Amino acid sequence: MAFNEKQWRAALARAEETGVFYFYSTEEYQVRRWAAQTVQALGADADVTRVDGPAPDIGSVVMAVGTISMFGTRRVVELPQVEPSAMNDADVAALCDLMESAQNAVLVMTTVFKDDKAAKTKKAKQMIDTARRCGFAAECTPPTAADARRFLSERAAALGAQLEPEAAALLQERCGTDLFLLDSEVSKLAAACGYGVITPQLVGQMSTWNIEASVFDLAGLVQRRERAAALQKLGQLLDLQNDPIAITAALAGTFVDMYRAKCGAAAHRDSAAVHKDFGYRGSDWRLRKASREAARYTRAQLEQMLDILLRLDAQLKRSPADKAVLLQTALCEMMQIGAGA
Repeated sequence: MAFNEKQWRAALARAEETGVFYFYSTEEYQVRRWAAQTVQALGADADVTRVDGPAPDIGSVVMAVGTISMFGTRRVVELPQVEPSAMNDADVAALCDLMESAQNAVLVMTTVFKDDKAAKTKKAKQMIDTARRCGFAAECTPPTAADARRFLSERAAALGAQLEPEAAALLQERCGTDLFLLDSEVSKLAAACGYGVITPQLVGQMSTWNIEASVFDLAGLVQRRERAAALQKLGQLLDLQNDPIAITAALAGTFVDMYRAKCGAAAHRDSAAVHKDFGYRGSDWRLRKASREAARYTRAQLEQMLDILLRLDAQLKRSPADKAVLLQTALCEMMQIGAGA
């Protein structure tokens, strides 16, 4: 079940009947956020015990669950960063038994799965199903762009600042949907404006550019063969101390998307089908855009692009040559491909 704030609040309202709150995702920020808010809401009149993962000591959990508070209040047992894959079958079974039998305690658990496949293993499903049956279990899905903008406005308000809608859109465009980064950026900007109004001008002057968003812009300049602008953009990325290998990896990701979309089109498979075939997460927006951009190249030309990027990656890791020059040379080679088409 996807996380729903209304259902979460309803579960909190009947906390005496809800013995488990389990938040899981492939993204860390959301599970940490909602677990913290749950512990805070439950902890007002409760004793809180924390037993850390990834493989919590079951004996410690049993002791925490079974201990009677000296004041007669409910106990909250927090189990952060539990990883079913790191636990043996017996411990998973014992933890599930505790979820079903705990009477004077509430378990608050989180898991950050490395990928969607990890959430479908036998042990993971056993824990999720038990938590759902005994209380509240929800998957915190990765945020969309709209979610990120809403998060920014909420965080700014919580800090006592006001974030203009245009500033929220610009900040989200620059930083993507990484909530850890967005939280840090809005905190910085709120302090910079004296906890007043965060304007687009302030965002433009002080906010960080997410490397993936910046390289996405760079890839667009390469595709349009805007040589001067592409080299200027590369210079900006290097001036900001971005790792040349990371720049290359992000650039390769864009052209891999285009190549996959091109191959999919040849096989009469649309972007949604390619999205599923290659196990992408979230929206298929990237692949839809990649399909449009791939139309300007043949498949052979895209293969040439990827060959250049593969060679560049090897050179950056092995060659003593100036890394900026290697990147500039590779970009110019890529912009030559199809130039006469």
